[in-house]
Amino acid sequence: MSLFLGPLDPLGRVPPRQQTRVATFLISAHGALARQLAFTLPWQMNAGWQTELNAQFYREAEIVSLLLRATSWVIDPELLMLSASWETAWLPRPLAGLSDRSSDKSLALNIDIAALGHALHAAIRPAALLPDKVLAEDPFVMALRRIEFESGRLIQAQILFLKGRDLLLCREAVNSAVESRHHQVRKLWTEMLASIGVAEKTA
Repeated sequence: MSLFLGPLDPLGRVPPRQQTRVATFLISAHGALARQLAFTLPWQMNAGWQTELNAQFYREAEIVSLLLRATSWVIDPELLMLSASWETAWLPRPLAGLSDRSSDKSLALNIDIAALGHALHAAIRPAALLPDKVLAEDPFVMALRRIEFESGRLIQAQILFLKGRDLLLCREAVNSAVESRHHQVRKLWTEMLASIGVAEKTA
């Protein structure tokens, strides 16, 4: 088990099978987040944090588009089962501690989406998987580094909402949702990396 992707080919490129599996996982996660944002953002915004999440919707779609084009794809039969399990994992989760009123249900959905986004952008560092001798100009390498760069900015959207005054009365539910999503994302990411011979760095 290695801490990095590889072994690299003579030109310093990541093996296509590893590219395919990493890209599929990231496309699944960021694509799910983009879909959920598209369906929950209101047509007329009435809160500042909604502008941040609107920007995030387009960034998530951009990440998916970038990976689709930058990845050297190969056939991976195991992805049929893995993709189904990942897509199921990203489905909205109910939150304890909120009432059944429609307004609270909408708020709970937004909290879960923000918690998932926070976990994806904080717990996954794809560029950290790249060894020193990797070909810097390779499209897949540049895509992973771009995603990590964008994650550092996008996480601010989730923080703005999750720590906002609108959620003071349900802080416990928010913290629980964030912790649960972080645990889920880390577990799935670690399992995916292990399936291609890569051990996630613990520090």
